[in-house]
Amino acid sequence: MHAYRSHTCADLRAVNVGDAVRLSGWVHRVRDHGGVLFIDLRDHYGVTQLLADSDSPAFKDVEKVRAEWVIRIDGVVKARDADLVNPKLPTGEIEVFIRELEVLGAADELPLPVFGELDYPEETRLKYRFLDLRREKLHQNIVLRSKVISSIRRRMTDLGFMEFQTPILTASSPEGARDFLVPSRLHPGKFYALPQAPQQFKQLIMVAGFDRYFQIAPCFRDEDPRADRSPGEFYQLDMEMSFVEQEDVFQAIEPLMRGVFEEFGGGRAVTPTFPRIPYREAMLKYGSDKPDLRNPIEMQVVSEHFAGSGFKIFANMLETPGTEIRAIPAPSGGSRKFCDRMNSWAQKEGLPGMGYIFWRDAEGGVEAAGPLAKNIGPERSEAIRTQLDLKSGDAAFFLAGQPEKFVDVAGKARNVIGEELGLTAKDRFDFCWVVDFPMYEKDPETGALDFSHNPFSMPQGGLEALESGDPLNVLGYQYDIVCNGVELSSGAIRNHKPEIMYKAFEIVGHDKAFVDANFGGMLDAFRYGAPPHGGIAPGIDRMVMLLADAENIREVIMFPMNQRAEDLMMGAPAEATNEQLRDLGLRLAPKS
Repeated sequence: MHAYRSHTCADLRAVNVGDAVRLSGWVHRVRDHGGVLFIDLRDHYGVTQLLADSDSPAFKDVEKVRAEWVIRIDGVVKARDADLVNPKLPTGEIEVFIRELEVLGAADELPLPVFGELDYPEETRLKYRFLDLRREKLHQNIVLRSKVISSIRRRMTDLGFMEFQTPILTASSPEGARDFLVPSRLHPGKFYALPQAPQQFKQLIMVAGFDRYFQIAPCFRDEDPRADRSPGEFYQLDMEMSFVEQEDVFQAIEPLMRGVFEEFGGGRAVTPTFPRIPYREAMLKYGSDKPDLRNPIEMQVVSEHFAGSGFKIFANMLETPGTEIRAIPAPSGGSRKFCDRMNSWAQKEGLPGMGYIFWRDAEGGVEAAGPLAKNIGPERSEAIRTQLDLKSGDAAFFLAGQPEKFVDVAGKARNVIGEELGLTAKDRFDFCWVVDFPMYEKDPETGALDFSHNPFSMPQGGLEALESGDPLNVLGYQYDIVCNGVELSSGAIRNHKPEIMYKAFEIVGHDKAFVDANFGGMLDAFRYGAPPHGGIAPGIDRMVMLLADAENIREVIMFPMNQRAEDLMMGAPAEATNEQLRDLGLRLAPKS
């Protein structure tokens, strides 16, 4: 027999009754039932119930064990009594009578419990992550992550993609987030950068003639953490294709994403065909470029119904060019109590409030109620109801001003209304593509132009579009893939022509020398015959977070950092020794 086990803790069934077996694992919990000791023994695969009574030669040894000790037992498989069968466990029909026990690794008193899913301080959980990872839910999340990545690799290979690895030590890039810099010992005073993404390298792979590339790529960005973003590093399905248009990328990635979410989504429905939503339409209807389509609410412009109306606040605002009134329909939200609650929510978000109208039954039909309805009158209220396709028992909320100033709050309000009224579905994955992003945006404070998305994207209309019109009207071949309100990835058809790239950067104030200095390697490659190409890079962490129903991305990463980008378990970042600094030719500035 093997030194540690003949079976895993998930293997044994009723057909094994009477077998002599050897198991090893962690003591999940110990129960004393009046002279009969029960142990739930756990390993990576599952749990098996062990028992020992006073007749067992190992009884005294069993009395000594504690939670999370690692033990090896020899014993005999017995059938449980019918009324003691545990249908929740694959091994629930049997138990193992312990004949011999060996302690392989005793455990000190635990800093956090492993049994159960107790809510424990995150700092403690991260410091003792190796214990936290023993907990069932987190352990399952990490197993899920591994299975998802394996499935992605298989599917990408089946689609004709080849996996290549790109460098980790590379040059700093001026666009995007902050780089992590690595000092060079061989070249004092110079630094490598960890890649924010393999962007330039994957484009160079296309120039090199490899038609379809992918990798599960580590990316490093010195960014502040969020619930859906891990500080420091993350992984993405990085892919690129040659001789493709935007739709070709969609046709390649859609079946993969649908397949992965059907395989691991627990039976939840997945969008059969991902809708294409232009960016400006998404911002109008949903108040977000990452809309949650499980929520059926779509906002509409209703300015005409308030122009010249008795509600002077909105009527006067509409005299300023660029002002809009937008309505957020609230099906089934037609009560004063709910409307007042949403008004209070808006005030907490920094708004003076949200105007509202709700509709109720009245003699001869439906009547509008609320302060706005009284001010604009029944005809205008009825016109709004007709436009929004609402009925008795429904409501609508209104925001006014320059759309760019209130659109974020409008999007949040739409989400809150959908949740509060039970309109947002919980049992499906709703995907979409957001397309036609503007190439440029204006800084609201300085008025300067900057790239709104990826500076390496091909503008729709090519060089002519950049030279002949207002840059703010130029759209890019840029796209995001979104699921349930979470942006999984951005992608683009790439700009593979140097003259277009120079012009694109010139518009945001960068001359040819800047482009040559920062992107010279890629531009040199483009001068030697570059194919049209494009790609995308869905985030692995975010995909698994959705599949696992996790609230925080740290719940699907094996060894994450905390909110301050610290690894509490390994003690990183740490101070360098003077010897290390001398070796690198570095000296630290005095602390202020």
